[in-house]
Amino acid sequence: MAKQAVLLLAHGTPETVEQIPEYLRNVVSGRPMPQHVIEEIQHRYGLIGKSPLTELTMEHAQLVETELAAKGAPVKVYVGMRNWRPYIPDVVKQMRADGVEEAAIICLAPQNSRTSVGLYKRAAAAEAGPLKIDFTEGWARNSLLADAFAERLRVKLAELKAETGEVPPVLFTAHSVPCRTIQTPAANPDQSRHWPGEGADPYAQDAKATAALVAERVKEIPKWWFAFQSQGASGGPWIGPTVEETLDKIAAEGVKTVVLQPIGFLCDHVEILYDVDIAFKEHAKGLGLRLERPESLNSSPILAQAVAELAEAGLKRLA
Repeated sequence: MAKQAVLLLAHGTPETVEQIPEYLRNVVSGRPMPQHVIEEIQHRYGLIGKSPLTELTMEHAQLVETELAAKGAPVKVYVGMRNWRPYIPDVVKQMRADGVEEAAIICLAPQNSRTSVGLYKRAAAAEAGPLKIDFTEGWARNSLLADAFAERLRVKLAELKAETGEVPPVLFTAHSVPCRTIQTPAANPDQSRHWPGEGADPYAQDAKATAALVAERVKEIPKWWFAFQSQGASGGPWIGPTVEETLDKIAAEGVKTVVLQPIGFLCDHVEILYDVDIAFKEHAKGLGLRLERPESLNSSPILAQAVAELAEAGLKRLA
């Protein structure tokens, strides 16, 4: 029987502020990055101290490994990062050196974009060689994923209801992407050389689908909105609406408290600890709007169960 394993893929994050220029070069595939953008990212990392993404992802891998063992599938769970250590190609090489012959690969970005999640897939496939892989393309509509987010959201809503007597409305968010990366080749001929599928890119629809599934589960929400957060500082237009313009709209409706839940991120990192907890809260405060957020999924047992089930299904397809 072939030796199997699981590989979880994530974005990656530097350990120190000094490593940010190198990290950003990886993010933009070596394209020049304006110095003011580098300095702004360094400033943000300095404010939050350190992004815990790598540590949380490693912890999550251990939870998934434990979950798989309990399901009778005792396999090792590896972690590879696209933009920082441990890099995906290095981890795939290590898996091959460890004798792994088949691997279920899951990107910890549930909402699939062919030109973002697609980069993860290509990085793993390029080093796979004889390693047989099953890649989960996207899992935005996974019921356990929605359950995990709903669990966190209910706790925050209950806290605020106990404090204010009312359940506040909710703003769901996912990371924005450049418009050019989700255009079809017909709309953007430059994409045609690496466009890996037919039709429109699924990312925006995937993100909104996850939000809708969470909202269905938390029926006490009086009203909800959706926005794309963390638009980049360069590279042309990014998809919206932005969080800032959506908060402006929410405040104009007379709302005094709103809960923002990022459903495109599975754990704490700079886009939550700075963008949400500092920048968006400050913007909301200027509007007379109180902004709160639920705890991130991080080490959620329900999330670990979701990923373990995806991995188990992938391993079965390989067998």
